[in-house]
This record gives sequence, structure tokens and C-alpha cells, in this order.
Amino acid sequence: MSQLRAFTAVAEHLHFRDAAAAIGMSQPALSGAVAALEETLGVQLVERTTRKVIITPLGERVAAHARGVLAGLHALGEEVEASRRPFTGPMHLGVIPTVAPYLLPTVLQLARDSYPDLELHIHEERTPRLLDGLAAGRLDVLLLALPSVPGMRDIPLYDEDFVLITPPGHELAGRTDVPRDLLLDLDVLLLEEGHCLRDQALDLCREAAGGTRAAGLPTLVQLVAGGLGVTLLPATAVEVETGRADRLATTRFAAPAPGRRIGLTHRPGSARTPEYQRLAGTLREALAPLPVRIVC
Repeated sequence: MSQLRAFTAVAEHLHFRDAAAAIGMSQPALSGAVAALEETLGVQLVERTTRKVIITPLGERVAAHARGVLAGLHALGEEVEASRRPFTGPMHLGVIPTVAPYLLPTVLQLARDSYPDLELHIHEERTPRLLDGLAAGRLDVLLLALPSVPGMRDIPLYDEDFVLITPPGHELAGRTDVPRDLLLDLDVLLLEEGHCLRDQALDLCREAAGGTRAAGLPTLVQLVAGGLGVTLLPATAVEVETGRADRLATTRFAAPAPGRRIGLTHRPGSARTPEYQRLAGTLREALAPLPVRIVC
């Protein structure tokens, strides 16, 4: 590295004394470094005369490569230094679709207010693809339903109940004391395969007759408003989704209500593990006003 620095300085200043002064090296040391680089490469990079320094044609090309190498090393050093300062540089956050629309406004506001130097990149994907991206290093941390998979580290944030969404004339519409066992007798509209919420709902109830499925929660709610059945929504989605359609009613379950746990998931060997722990703590505080039960 010192040889490259010496040579690029000579190529820039075309003068050994000026080049040595520019990089804080003695002139004999700089001359020796350039000669050592030439010996290592087995080529002549510099023509030395009594009056001036001439860079050979090959030397010009080597100098261009050397500048790129030095710039890359400098960027590497900055990246490593930034990693020593928490919540700086890029962070790729993966979020499942049944969480993203309802929590991201809070998450993004938190990032702007608390971590202004953090470059937060959001990736909304279904659970299997998120976990693949985390394992491959494409994603840094995930916001999804827990538990995730063996080998990853989960940090719980909150628990939330499921709410039954029905047409207004349904026999369960508006009730607040429905036993969860009653779900076993209901045909419930579900999301497409690949959504973890679909799997959680199937653990509680039967799939709707006819196999109607939806790509997202907004479509599910519209299907219910159209009289095609009932569905389950996580509590954080109820206000947003029911506000988009008329002819809907909500039904609450008696305790213990069915629900899910949401949290962060990351690779256990990540150097940013302390950051994820701190992020979880600030997220719990920010999410407390939502219809959830914070888990510490």
C-alpha cells in the first residue's frame, strides 16, 4: 500500500520532492518505495532524468489502477469505521406483508428521529423468501411472526390478537365474547400460500368452501364486504383495513384470544446484534400505543 501511495503521488506531481512532501514521506523513502514497486512488478514505471520525471505509458495505466485500489481501501476503512458506530450506514430490513402497511409508518418515523445516520432499506416479501434472504446475507434483520426457524435469533416485540371480520348481518357480528373454539366450525377466507398468517389461521379454523384465496389483507376485507365469507385480521390491521370498506363488522374473542407474536429475527453471528437489541427496545416503546401487548 505504501508503494502504491508513493507511486501515485509521483505520477500526480511528476516531482519526487513535491510528491514526498504531499504524502509526508522523506524523498529517499519515496524513491525507494517506487523502485521496490517496479522491482515487484518487473517493469519500468518511471523515467528519471536530471530535470524531470516521466511516467511511462505502462506507468500511466498502473497509476490509474493504483488510484482505484487506494480508493477502494479508503472506502473499506470508512465502512469498517462506520460499523464501530451503531446505527450508521445501510441496514436492510425485511418485513412480511401482513405487518408492513401497519407498522412501517411507526418504524420509519422512529428511524428518522432516533437514527438519522442509518440508511434503512425496506424489503416487503413473504416469510420464506425473507428467511432465504437473511440466510444468504441479502437482508440484515427481519420483522415477522415468531418463531422464525432454528438457527436464527428471535427478539420478541409484541403479541396481538386476531379479530374476526364479518358482514354486518352475520350471527357473530359485533360480539366481544366469542370462544376461540367456535372458529373450528367456521369457513374462513384465507390468504394465498406463503403467508405465515394463512398457516396460523389454518391452525384455528377450516378454509372457506370453494377455496377462495387472496394475495393480501385488503382483498380479503373486500371479499368479506362483498358477502363471500368471514376472515381473520391481526389487531394492528383492523382500523386501516375496515376503514376501506363499508358493510363490515368486527368480532372479538373471549380470553385467551387467538393471536400471533411479532418480533425481529437476525443471524446469531451478526456483528450488529447489539444494534438489533437496542432497536427492539426503542420499537417496543414506539409500538406501545398500538392495540398490542408489548413483550420484553
